[in-house]
Amino acid sequence: MKRNLVWLLLIGTALSFTNCKDSGDAVEPDDENELITSVTLKFTEQGTSTTTSFSYKDADGDGGNAATQFDTIALKPNKTYTMTVELLDESKTPTDDITKEIKEKADEHLFIFTPSPATLLTYTYGDKDKNNYPIGLTGKAVTGATGIGKLTVQLRHQPGAKNGTPEPGSDDVNLNFNLKVQ
Repeated sequence: MKRNLVWLLLIGTALSFTNCKDSGDAVEPDDENELITSVTLKFTEQGTSTTTSFSYKDADGDGGNAATQFDTIALKPNKTYTMTVELLDESKTPTDDITKEIKEKADEHLFIFTPSPATLLTYTYGDKDKNNYPIGLTGKAVTGATGIGKLTVQLRHQPGAKNGTPEPGSDDVNLNFNLKVQ
């Protein structure tokens, strides 16, 4: 009886190894970073309908050829603006609206806006994902006194790890706009 059980286990093990075939295909992650060729920041001055847009365009995305457009952000001092972000992948026909994808996968994305010096601009998030973490597609930007510096715009891709901080994940976007408040 023991001998038959041992043979049965050996045959079962051998069959399980011969039935498991490797297709040779590498497992691809199902949640890659997005290709973003165009980033536009739109600032609408509070109390007016005046909207000013500033863009970054790079036809082949990060790396490769240099950007074809990299605007300097010019804002008035001591003003409040509603700021929105638009992202496109213009390498496709028709153009792919990545903004829509970020909204759909809001729980995997976080914008970080870092002015330098910090006194030039303060940003407050205006949107949140289903877990109550900020997104950053819309918010409020308040300028300080006159000055010149940078505004770093990062879009962090954080599938399965978003916790409201910049640390987990990788960058979909990491841009240093020149910023003039005057």
